[in-house]
Amino acid sequence: MKRLYAIAALAVATPAAAQESEPFAPDCSAIAATLDGMVAEGRTVGASTLVYKDGEETCFAVAGDAERETSRPFARDTLVQIFSMTKPVTGVALMQLWEQGRFGLDDPLEWHLPEYATIEVLVGEDGDGNPITRSPKRKITVRDVLRHTAGFTYGAGGNPQNAADRIWEDRSPLSVDKTLAEFSRAMAQVPLLYEPGTHWNYSAGVDVQARMVEVLSGQSFADYVQDHIFAPLGMDDSGWRRSEADLPRLARIYVAQENGALAPMPRETWLEPNFMAKPMTMGGSGIVTTVDDYMLFARMLLGRGSLDGVTILDPATVELMATNHLDPRIAADDRSWLVGKGNGGFGFDFFVRTGPPLTPEEARGSVGEFYWDGYPSMLFWVDPLQNMAVVFATQKIDFDASLHRDIRAAVYGADYPGR
Repeated sequence: MKRLYAIAALAVATPAAAQESEPFAPDCSAIAATLDGMVAEGRTVGASTLVYKDGEETCFAVAGDAERETSRPFARDTLVQIFSMTKPVTGVALMQLWEQGRFGLDDPLEWHLPEYATIEVLVGEDGDGNPITRSPKRKITVRDVLRHTAGFTYGAGGNPQNAADRIWEDRSPLSVDKTLAEFSRAMAQVPLLYEPGTHWNYSAGVDVQARMVEVLSGQSFADYVQDHIFAPLGMDDSGWRRSEADLPRLARIYVAQENGALAPMPRETWLEPNFMAKPMTMGGSGIVTTVDDYMLFARMLLGRGSLDGVTILDPATVELMATNHLDPRIAADDRSWLVGKGNGGFGFDFFVRTGPPLTPEEARGSVGEFYWDGYPSMLFWVDPLQNMAVVFATQKIDFDASLHRDIRAAVYGADYPGR
């Protein structure tokens, strides 16, 4: 059954990606000038962009500093923290196990993680702020977990607005001192914000995916990814655990202040989960890598699951992941900020563009492209229509979508039609 579904998805997804388009070549000088401008205008401290198209590297550009305070330049081998660009790696790991028949996409999640058998949906609060809950109308499926429709929360960043997020704050599911098993048990105690399948809500569901990888494979999540993705692809500079020796190559994260100035973030604020020997290995964040290493992952996806003779996924599985899986009944108002990503929907751990840009202000891109980004303004995308993959690296918080609009305009040209 899963194979038939994947073939059906391939039939749906391929025509959009196979449309003929006008001849196109990225403007490397425009990319370089855009990066220089971002730095000169104080919008970021340092950045790089790598473009791979039609079977070869097409452009590489870099500007600014990896660490302004020591005048250390942003370079090709600079290590960056990619935050949520970890999520597609986790999705690939889980879908490898799907190909092996370890689970079905429409299996109830509780078949594989029994702690979710009793999870409830938040429907209100009593006068004391205690949650009022009920059993969900249907079970959470693995498909829900892959497409952010399970109803899970991600917490509220220390500012809880409802009883579910207050329980999240109390349980701290993603504390770095927890294992993924402990995370999952704590997560299952947090009420769902929505009925499964009714809303797209960005959440810790990808960390649930990581726990599934552990349960289904019998390996720790980090070991599984190392053995089945990083090592086969030659991603020798990628991982959650690094040593002090890597610090001289690590880009510092800069935080935008109210006046627009960029202040360096103290290393200990974000380094501890990644560099120290803590139990938590998140599925939704934490990988440290370089533009070249992550491009290997992006090229594998562009190659429909294979790179240089190494197969990571079947072509039909990549097509399945890069197909919009959101039910049309999930209205724009029920898709949170996903609608701001562009004219499209969501597959398995990827935004998927289903139509050309609707306005001049929308970021340029092609029908059939799929991508994701990361909190320090990181971005990558895969464009099958143009046979192209792009990695944009910078380390700026808060997330700055204007950088992404500008780098896409530099790559495609401001008037690129998208089909």
